[in-house]
Amino acid sequence: MGARAQAILPLALVVGVLSFLWTEFSLNFTFHWVTSGDLGIGLELPSNFHLILPTAFVSWGMFFMAGGDNAAAGKVAVACIFGTVAALITMPLAFKTADLPDFWGIALWVGIFAFILVAILIAGDWYYVAGTFPAFASVFLWWIATGLDGWAPNGGGVGNSIQALTDAPGSGAFGGVISTPWQYVWLNTLVSLLCGVVLGVVSAKLAAALTPKPKTAEA
Repeated sequence: MGARAQAILPLALVVGVLSFLWTEFSLNFTFHWVTSGDLGIGLELPSNFHLILPTAFVSWGMFFMAGGDNAAAGKVAVACIFGTVAALITMPLAFKTADLPDFWGIALWVGIFAFILVAILIAGDWYYVAGTFPAFASVFLWWIATGLDGWAPNGGGVGNSIQALTDAPGSGAFGGVISTPWQYVWLNTLVSLLCGVVLGVVSAKLAAALTPKPKTAEA
């Protein structure tokens, strides 16, 4: 086996196994374990608090882009907090400025906070701006997928129960099943992003432990 393969295959193996475990855990958490009632199709209604499978992969990738070490984990975690908090502030400002069917309020405040997120670079190199943008965008991606609560009337649903889903479903994905209040959109995204940072740290350390050490030259 070549030196390149010896360096890469342990990481690939670890990432593959952890990806399987995260996918299994996050989907069962959301649709089987922490739920609000039986949908009658073998799945359950996700609670307002749930894990977002793909979001963790965003921060996991950012961890390796930032260097793949403990310092990178800190930089990415801080970036996730800055980016998601900016989105948390943006959402109510946006829908209070202009709600359905006008998007200009969302566009306006996204532009303002995008400027702010970049301008914070003035504070120093500790601030990882390349990580704040994916985190900021991840909140908006999930806000759109779950019904744009606040901007759209009852976008997040009118109650987290099977009866509420039957009487007045929200406008989120799967016929309103994933309809989430905007505050939980932020919380769920932040938690899922931080899970991705943890996955990055674990994958790096396990890969390092499994990678063959170079042979030392004999004296």
